[in-house]
Amino acid sequence: MDTRPIGVYDSGVGGLTGLRALMRMLPDENYLYFSDSGRMPYGPRPLGDLRRIAVQDMDYLASFGVKAILAACGTISSAAKEEIGAYPIPAFGVLTPALDAMAAVPGDGPLAVLATAASIRSGEFTEALRKKCGMCREIVGVSCPEFAPLIESGRIRRSDPAVQECVQRALKPVRGIKFDAILLGCTHYGFIEDAIRDCLGEDVKLMSAADCGARALRDYLAAHELTGGERHAPRYFVSGDTSAFEAFAEPYLQAGPVHAEQAPIMEI
Repeated sequence: MDTRPIGVYDSGVGGLTGLRALMRMLPDENYLYFSDSGRMPYGPRPLGDLRRIAVQDMDYLASFGVKAILAACGTISSAAKEEIGAYPIPAFGVLTPALDAMAAVPGDGPLAVLATAASIRSGEFTEALRKKCGMCREIVGVSCPEFAPLIESGRIRRSDPAVQECVQRALKPVRGIKFDAILLGCTHYGFIEDAIRDCLGEDVKLMSAADCGARALRDYLAAHELTGGERHAPRYFVSGDTSAFEAFAEPYLQAGPVHAEQAPIMEI
């Protein structure tokens, strides 16, 4: 039994989708969550900054003695894949597990990736998926730069006109295309999954990068006998507005009161 906590981080609230997935898969573990909202959004930042941020965020969680880390952020996972893979504590992004799951989708129809501007610009999601699938499938990358800021502002209801307009605008280029599967490559996007379905059709197959990353971490811990714990309430650290984070996280997680501790804003 290893009672050390699991660390999860993201640029804001998006990584809560990964945290919630882990809490469901591994309910007896202890968790630390770091929301780096003081420096969000990550999406527009240069590649070099994102790589430095990834290491800084992992170092921050490591200072609390975590046994494993989930980078529950599609942008970081695509931009800092090498930094995550080389970290001295077992660390997982959402990129590789999500691509493996997408490549296993049966059929020969097109696949799509919805992600931040940085992830689409880097090509890590789309190019890696092309390599896995070969030339038999069309891979479409869709940049959705407005999604994460909208979600961070607390606007996630499918009936919200701002959400509907934002989703319709971003997905207009791919409406009407019959995809075998669509990957939500940014962990924020799970919050507006219903609105995405309204736009693309209820029968669309949506896959969550957050869920894929959580499963990869769970499987690693089980294989290395690192599971177990005397469960305590999760701890939350926020480099931005703690009150806004608490108001968002508590009803979403439904795991008891959420009290966020103030974290420093680190210089890149």
